[in-house]
Amino acid sequence: MMSPKPISDDGGSPHFRHTPLQIIHVVGNFLRIWSVYSMYRYLTQTGASVVLFIFGCLVPSSILFLLLQKPWKGRPLSNAQVVPSLINGAITAVYFILWGKGLKSCGPLRAIMAEYSGAVLGVLSAVLYGRRGHVWKKVGGLIAMLASFYFLSQGWALATFSPFSFRDSLDSDVQAEQVLGMSQMMIPILAGILSALRRVIARRVSLKNQLKRRLHAITIASATCFLFPVAMWDLIIGSSGSSVELPFSAWAFLSTVLFGIILIFYVDSIAEEKLHMVFSSPRHLMAAGGCIIVMEMVYKMDFSLAGFVICSSILGFGIYEATALERGRKNSFQKPDVSNGMLDDELEMSSLPT
Repeated sequence: MMSPKPISDDGGSPHFRHTPLQIIHVVGNFLRIWSVYSMYRYLTQTGASVVLFIFGCLVPSSILFLLLQKPWKGRPLSNAQVVPSLINGAITAVYFILWGKGLKSCGPLRAIMAEYSGAVLGVLSAVLYGRRGHVWKKVGGLIAMLASFYFLSQGWALATFSPFSFRDSLDSDVQAEQVLGMSQMMIPILAGILSALRRVIARRVSLKNQLKRRLHAITIASATCFLFPVAMWDLIIGSSGSSVELPFSAWAFLSTVLFGIILIFYVDSIAEEKLHMVFSSPRHLMAAGGCIIVMEMVYKMDFSLAGFVICSSILGFGIYEATALERGRKNSFQKPDVSNGMLDDELEMSSLPT
């Protein structure tokens, strides 16, 4: 006669145990998105250089990461780990430049939503590693993602141009945005793909969570070094063209350093290790979407709630289909004990994650 399963009393259901971590994830993303809106307002109101601002934020961020992680202590890092991290720093530097340019030209809503374009790497993983049935599903997800980005570029999430907005005119204190073409949207979309690529490289190189944090400090320091000559060139060109001194915003600078670069790395690491939630996932998009709605209303942007919900829903569906193969593998090989992250590492090595 089979005995009944013992009832575990060491924390309740997994959903209940993960509630504090989910709250940390939402709060961390809210602070990061708040920093994005602060950065956008500062760049648009002052006309400051994107490259100089990002370089000024990366310098203290790299110092803090190096002091926190101390990659020179502990087990020595091999060249097979350090060299890809240095190369990843160059990719990170290009990502920051493209993302900053896209933020200034497209606005914070479209720049943040375009970061999820990294899910297109799921289509690449299906072509390289998946079965043909999954390829067509992922191609359908790719088409849905492109449709969402097209609708965003046409202003569906803006009250001025959204077909779902019934307001004839905007309030005087509402900041109006403009319709963009897909050519302009390609800048933040490429930044999102590079962001996903740098995460893939980081996962491939570091098989342990502590090692991942040490190598990330090297990556950010490398990105700062790669960005240094570009920032100096931009400073020389800018100083020769104009001698007007721009005002400095302490909040935009500190929030970008603390929340937009440092805190969000640890928050996303916790979400990936404990909640098994990668960046380019519908759950992550849902949390970011709620934060975007709050920030759009607080900053009184040109915002259409109905249009944004439709665009984000189409994007979420596209991401869901584009990551179907990796999600299926994780569900089929799920084991009870995955707290140490070793199972995720094995799964990530078997397919190209997003």
